[in-house]
Amino acid sequence: MITDPTWIFLIVLGIILFAPMLLERLRVPSIVGMIFAGILIGPHGFGVLERDGSFELFGKVGLYYIMFLASLEMNLQDVQRIKGRALTLGLLSFAIPMLIGYVANTLLLNYGTSAAILIAAMYASHTLIAYPIVLRYGLSRLTSVSIAVGGTIVADTLTLLVLAVVGGMYKEHVTGLYWVWLVIKVILLGLVIIYAFPRLGRWFFRRYDDSVVQYVFVLGLVFLGAGLMELVGMEGILGAFLVGLVLNRLIPPPSPLMSHIEFVGNALFIPYFLIGVGMLINLRALVEHSGAIIIACVMVVVGLVSKWLASFATQKAFRMSNSERNLMFGLTGSRAAATLAVVLVGYSIILPSGDHLLGEDVLNGAMVLILVTCVVSSLVTENTARKMAVQQQQSSHSVPSEPQPNEVPDRIMMALNYPQMVAPLVELSLMLRTPHSVAPIIALNIVLENDPSARQSGEKQLEHAVKIAAATNIRIQTYQRWSVNVVSGISHTIKERAVSDLVLGLHRKERLSDSFYGKLGSDLLATVNRQVFIYRATMPLNTIGRIQMLLPSKAEFEQGFALLMNRIALLAHQLTCGISVYSTPKTLTAVQHYFDASHNGLPVLYNDFNTWNDLIPLAHQSRQDHLMVFVCARRGTISHQAYLDRLPDQIERYFSSRNVLLAYPKQPATNR
Repeated sequence: MITDPTWIFLIVLGIILFAPMLLERLRVPSIVGMIFAGILIGPHGFGVLERDGSFELFGKVGLYYIMFLASLEMNLQDVQRIKGRALTLGLLSFAIPMLIGYVANTLLLNYGTSAAILIAAMYASHTLIAYPIVLRYGLSRLTSVSIAVGGTIVADTLTLLVLAVVGGMYKEHVTGLYWVWLVIKVILLGLVIIYAFPRLGRWFFRRYDDSVVQYVFVLGLVFLGAGLMELVGMEGILGAFLVGLVLNRLIPPPSPLMSHIEFVGNALFIPYFLIGVGMLINLRALVEHSGAIIIACVMVVVGLVSKWLASFATQKAFRMSNSERNLMFGLTGSRAAATLAVVLVGYSIILPSGDHLLGEDVLNGAMVLILVTCVVSSLVTENTARKMAVQQQQSSHSVPSEPQPNEVPDRIMMALNYPQMVAPLVELSLMLRTPHSVAPIIALNIVLENDPSARQSGEKQLEHAVKIAAATNIRIQTYQRWSVNVVSGISHTIKERAVSDLVLGLHRKERLSDSFYGKLGSDLLATVNRQVFIYRATMPLNTIGRIQMLLPSKAEFEQGFALLMNRIALLAHQLTCGISVYSTPKTLTAVQHYFDASHNGLPVLYNDFNTWNDLIPLAHQSRQDHLMVFVCARRGTISHQAYLDRLPDQIERYFSSRNVLLAYPKQPATNR
């Protein structure tokens, strides 16, 4: 066997690199490929590597990482919308496999109570292995998908609790008092994680904007939660899972931090862990012993049938279609993270007789269960998603409708002028961008012909913007333009690049005589007919707890109303926060109609508001972590009112410590 650390790491890197490439053509999930690679190179395969301390270390890190990522990638906002149905699927998806599994494990496999319950927990758990498939087909917003995601939270949480209880029974002498203290300690620790960790995260993110430092901080919280959970007598994976749930809102999907978390985990920790798991598997034992084959077959049959029954029962309870049932089954049918956690914990428990609570037969059977269910889940989800995507396209073509906001070219342009505003503007542009859009974000810097010295500063700003966006794998096109006038330079670039949205940083007042918008902002609003966002940041966007949006009367009649509402909805989705809308009754009705039709499930509160002349009541209802969105109007437009002229003074007076976003809807080209 190879023992040199350099060659061990090189071999592991080679597997991480080439295994997904080979198995991609076979439509086999990479998680299964890594496990198979571990089997081949491990002591039970060709004996290339020994499962040394590095695999044990990375194994623990990788296990926590999988559970953390699984909870971090769940869209809790969508889950809240259908929480009743998600709870139903989650409970059924846990109870049916546990019941059938326990009976099968005791009657067919002759296992004792603890082992039978632990094996049944493998059937009850599931991992959203096939979730990227629904993302690829653009079906992530379907009700059935949201139900599956919510059901995952419920089923995996209950599974981990079962695991923690069974594992705790073998850690020390168990009495009735032990369980009382265990429940108390877990509840107290859960409250600490739920309430303290998000507040600690917001405090840290507001003070440190370096993504590497933020990554180390988040990883520290994950292991702190896992370590504390082990300290009270539960399994650490429950703590890692819970930390992911509470930090979900602070780590938006398009953020550089999320990209770093996914990159490091998928590139190193998780593959290393999966390879280490594969090294534990003895396929010879599976082939040589008929009992091992029987165990694997029972596990696969019970695992698939029980999840299908849970999806079928949910379908009948809520009168859903067969396609929706198949999609729920495809998403909840695969096992990975929690199943691996259960079998490894069970394998690590040594009974007084010296045997493992879950022996090698169960370990090998669990790997077969993971392999078969991941393949079946991927195939079912792929076929069902393809059919549903075709049905959606056919229905959309058969019924004529008004152009949707997402049909408008998604070309966001940032005009960079202040170095301190580069990071906030990039952050905002990433949040406003339509997910999966192929259009790059444009970053523009104007250099006046009479000020050539500003060229170097502008280049640094553009480079900084590219560096920030690069961490999210989103491309930024940079332009530095010489012009005699900043406004004309920006307006010409908008026309040349067919820009849909312009994002600006709010003018910094250097003298008391300066206007709120500055001459640049005022002239741009009079020249540019595109949608314009003017942003002032006092704290990072990912720490925002709610969006407060104020609209003038008749804002719904502006040409760019639907596009603007779509951007605000996207922003709320990315931040996983709710929206409070303030306006007149007629405008509120129009906003509600749009959100209900295009963004159903978005948590929105509607408030009758007619006191634009005095925004003190609104200021009292807002907190420091709220984003204040003021929908404005250019002079001469439908929704322009005299009170909008007094808005700058009120913003400076009442909202000086808030993040402020001024939004100007798109106007007809003929008006400009």
